[in-house]
Amino acid sequence: MFETIEISVDARGVASLTLNRPEKHNAMSGQMLADLTAAAAALAQDEAVRVVVLTGAGKSFCAGGDLGWMQAQMAANRETRFTEARKLAEMLQALNTLPKPLIGALQGNAFGGGVGLASVCDVAIGVEGLKMGLTETRLGLIPATIGPYVVARMGEARARRVFMSARLFGAAEAVELGLLARAVPEDSLHDAVEAEVVPYLTCAPGAVASAKALARSLGPRIDDAIIDATITALVERWETDEALEGIAAFFERRPASFASGR
Repeated sequence: MFETIEISVDARGVASLTLNRPEKHNAMSGQMLADLTAAAAALAQDEAVRVVVLTGAGKSFCAGGDLGWMQAQMAANRETRFTEARKLAEMLQALNTLPKPLIGALQGNAFGGGVGLASVCDVAIGVEGLKMGLTETRLGLIPATIGPYVVARMGEARARRVFMSARLFGAAEAVELGLLARAVPEDSLHDAVEAEVVPYLTCAPGAVASAKALARSLGPRIDDAIIDATITALVERWETDEALEGIAAFFERRPASFASGR
């Protein structure tokens, strides 16, 4: 049914939603955006599903947006850029508003959009050796559509420590920043995720969904106006000379012209 993700549901109603592009470090292509949006809708409507665990296949959780997909936006017309940026924004909002608990199991690194995916989880647990980073500015881009969720998770003050610098940080700092609830040894990840999952199986599913919706309504506002603003911000960044240079430098395996002090 899906090309870039896998879904399985156990007898308890615990769904595993796995990003499945390990050869690309689970970078989010246009197809993965569509698959994740469709998966969120299907899981939301499946009354047998009580909890969803989001994880990745292979060494990485998610390397962010697929750079081939981003490069295609540079050559596209403005209408297409807006359409593609909206696909990313709508996928994030679909997961953020999923009326089921969403537990992130980060078995590897998370960069850019991967940090965004961790931020839409209700709880995210990662392995101790992972690295994370909002790496967009190194490419002349910005963490636009993921921004509301990242800032909601970390708070503005902590987000500003890493939001603009593209600096990589480890699991311990990710916990300090609020991105991860816990960092555990690799062989303990399953048990740590289970400890988050099991309590939900004793709860009324409707009450859980209502409580989650209430928590979102009491937190930072992420409505259509905010989402539209982030889409515009991403498209405008795609159209800059810095982004063209940053993406070109990545594919040519050279420092970007704006990089200095290296």
